[in-house]
Amino acid sequence: MEFLKNLMIDDNWVTTGIIYGVLIIAIVLLLKNLAKVSGFVGEVKGELRKASWPWDQDPKAKGFKKYKELIDSTIVVLIAVILLAGFVQFWDFVQILIVGFLSEIFR
Repeated sequence: MEFLKNLMIDDNWVTTGIIYGVLIIAIVLLLKNLAKVSGFVGEVKGELRKASWPWDQDPKAKGFKKYKELIDSTIVVLIAVILLAGFVQFWDFVQILIVGFLSEIFR
């Protein structure tokens, strides 16, 4: 009986049953579709080999030079996010002023 208490999750048999039930269903579905899952993983590995990775493939490249393309892309994304945030903040501020002005007029 002590063995069953060790299997209990959160001191609640209902929660334990639900969690173990979902786990069993997931395992059964995985085993049932193992061929499809392994085929999918194989296709993903093949596509990842074809991908263009943002770092230099030259084994002599060291340090930041190896990751120049990655660093440049990250900087471009950060600048774009900052500009977009500023644009949204500006128009939010303008709309607050307009709504405040209109609510004062029509009071």
